[in-house]
Amino acid sequence: MLLLSQFIKRFLRLFGIPLGLLIAVFSLLSATSFGAADIRIVDVIQSLNFHLLGINETLGLKDRIIMELRLPRVVLAFIAGAGLSIAGSVLQTVTRNPLADPYLFGISSGASFGAVVVLTLLQQGVLSHFGLTWIGLPTGALIGAGLSVFIVLNMCGKDVGRQVERMLLSGVAVSFMFGALSSLMLYFSSPQAAASVLFWSLGSFAKATWSVLMLPTLVVVFCTAIILLFQRSIIAMKMGDETAHTLGINVSFLRIGMLILCSVITATLVASCGGIGFVGLMIPHIVRLVFPGQLSLMLTGMLGGIFMIWVDVLARTLLSYQELPVGIITAVIGSLFFLFVLKTRQQEG
Repeated sequence: MLLLSQFIKRFLRLFGIPLGLLIAVFSLLSATSFGAADIRIVDVIQSLNFHLLGINETLGLKDRIIMELRLPRVVLAFIAGAGLSIAGSVLQTVTRNPLADPYLFGISSGASFGAVVVLTLLQQGVLSHFGLTWIGLPTGALIGAGLSVFIVLNMCGKDVGRQVERMLLSGVAVSFMFGALSSLMLYFSSPQAAASVLFWSLGSFAKATWSVLMLPTLVVVFCTAIILLFQRSIIAMKMGDETAHTLGINVSFLRIGMLILCSVITATLVASCGGIGFVGLMIPHIVRLVFPGQLSLMLTGMLGGIFMIWVDVLARTLLSYQELPVGIITAVIGSLFFLFVLKTRQQEG
């Protein structure tokens, strides 16, 4: 059994990324075939081939369902899962706390508050008058996320590098504060606006289009590329701030920079698909269990994207003729996983 376990770990270490890519491609194709219309994986592949070859004259209703409704939704789910998982992994590493993620750190709540302000106060007013409705939601979410990070950093004092515990407690407090402010905004808004904001805040990929995909894709790819440039420094921070200092790493600067990048990723995804919690908490833990001692952001992103694809499939197919918000499913799974992590840490202590 020991030899088998070592062989599996070595196999996954060598072929983990290619295997993850294969599973991700299969998940994208397979998930596109799920829905009310009877569509098979063969139909999805055939439709993709037609579009790649530029054959658009013979496309029918089934091809439109695949290319205009289902495929953008599945791709957005993959991007959201990958981005949140990478952000959670980075936050857990730079704060050296396995329970840190964008949802518990206050970033997601701040981004949601900024988006709620736009949806309830500005979407039909100033932004509509100047024709800026397309940029209002991402901007509001980004401002809200930036405000939450600003408050958390100010609560830590001057020496950010030595205030990890206070940073996490501040994140929890900021999360509750922005959650309360969002509820207050909904209380004074119209019933129609409150209903739309409530459904959006629970997370959904229903409004995904190819144009909607552009912004989150660019942001997640760009921020992930910057994170990968500093991956060695991030890994060094796992050994402690003093060790990182001796290696010539500016710990405070790196921690603040990673917080800003994670807030940008979270704000963009919140603006695109609403609040989806606990993904950034679960997936990095699962990757560390399978690949102990390693920080593989690429594998974390792929596994997070695959997970979110199948959560969206579950949300679409669990109930007949209606769709569950994705955030409800991730909250149920994530809360159970959160309790599992706490119990494991208690036993280890």
